[in-house]
Amino acid sequence: MAQVEGSFQEVVVPSAILADGPFIVPLFAVTTMSLTETYHLPPIGSSKQRMIIAAHDDTISLSALLVGPTRFTSKFMLETMADLSKRGTAIERITRGAVSGLVLVTAMTIRTDMQIQSLGFTASAAKRSTLDVTMSLVHVPRPGILAKVLDVAGLGVGALADFAR
Repeated sequence: MAQVEGSFQEVVVPSAILADGPFIVPLFAVTTMSLTETYHLPPIGSSKQRMIIAAHDDTISLSALLVGPTRFTSKFMLETMADLSKRGTAIERITRGAVSGLVLVTAMTIRTDMQIQSLGFTASAAKRSTLDVTMSLVHVPRPGILAKVLDVAGLGVGALADFAR
């Protein structure tokens, strides 16, 4: 049997990717992921409120592994992304405020304008050289047409990725 050279990260494709412009954190072995959409219903007969409030809130929760010698760098980057997603991301600075938030790419969904709501790490003797990470992300799009365009673009990229398989 031939031995494969290189690290785990060079051989295996991550299950999910969380990105802030040029800063990318690969998430390996995503064991669970859930997408929860909470819909807001305005009072009946109040047509002006229907146009003002957001239609729904999306929350994505996932559990994954940070693997190998880069696990502590990935942990630090996730903590930094969590902090900056509330104060102004790198992508927001690059686009001068036109686009903000984190980008999450998974098999289930591609979402822009995400913020990390909670982040947890666990280390165990049973899984050496790995850190378990759990996180909850909230979709916080800016009002306007650009948010909808980015959602549709994400849908198109996902469809193209499925077609290419």
